[in-house]
Amino acid sequence: MINQFNLKPAFTLSVIVSILAIVASVGGLLIPNLYHDNEFVKSAWFTNDLITLIVVIPLLLTSLLFALKGSLRWQLVWMGMLGYMIYNFAFYLFGAAFNNLFLVYVALFSSSIAALILGLSNLNVNDIALRFSPKTPVKVISIYIMLIAIMLFFVEMGMISNYFQTGALPETIKLTGHPTSIVFALDLSIVVPVSVVTAFLLWKQNTWGYILGMIMLLKGFTYGLVLSIGTALLAYSPAFGKWDPLMPLYLLLVIGGFICCWILLKNLK
Repeated sequence: MINQFNLKPAFTLSVIVSILAIVASVGGLLIPNLYHDNEFVKSAWFTNDLITLIVVIPLLLTSLLFALKGSLRWQLVWMGMLGYMIYNFAFYLFGAAFNNLFLVYVALFSSSIAALILGLSNLNVNDIALRFSPKTPVKVISIYIMLIAIMLFFVEMGMISNYFQTGALPETIKLTGHPTSIVFALDLSIVVPVSVVTAFLLWKQNTWGYILGMIMLLKGFTYGLVLSIGTALLAYSPAFGKWDPLMPLYLLLVIGGFICCWILLKNLK
């Protein structure tokens, strides 16, 4: 199932990604005045750094260990964690005010992409679908992934269309102080289209549907944690003191992503 020899470059890059992620997250949590963004954005970096350090990096390192021992389950988890790294550090690279860790973000982003490509290239694509039980509820999981894509699309397009009609900037852009929305850019150009394709392929029980499904579900679960915890911290902070109305969506990402991942992995032989 896994070509151990050809997996070495992906493994090496993933170790580098883990080390760089530790540097970035520990640096973000401990280096005074590292971030030069406004307080709202700084609170987002705090949550991102925390979840990356205590959830994602341990999962990535654990998946590396077991993937090298031949576990397909853990290789899929590995690919999912790399998906998180790409999405997460795209925000730092393109959205954080220039700081002393800029080159770390560059290296993290590019290394994560390279590691994901090399890792996926070592999957025996023709065999993966056969490793899943025929009883795997792929249609239910496909509907969940499509539902998330549709919700993201309409939530974000609603704010964009309101700007077209009224000229009022979306609240998220006002809060961040950015000239544009990196969230909208990444979600509408990558997350939503890939999720739609993934849902369709998984519905058809195509091998890439299983692979992309794990990546998107794990990314949704882990980044949903970032959004949920970040929202809770902001809600109880004196500076903001209100709940994000999208909190139910964030919780759906966490709970639904975890359950769907567990179902897929459970049904993998």
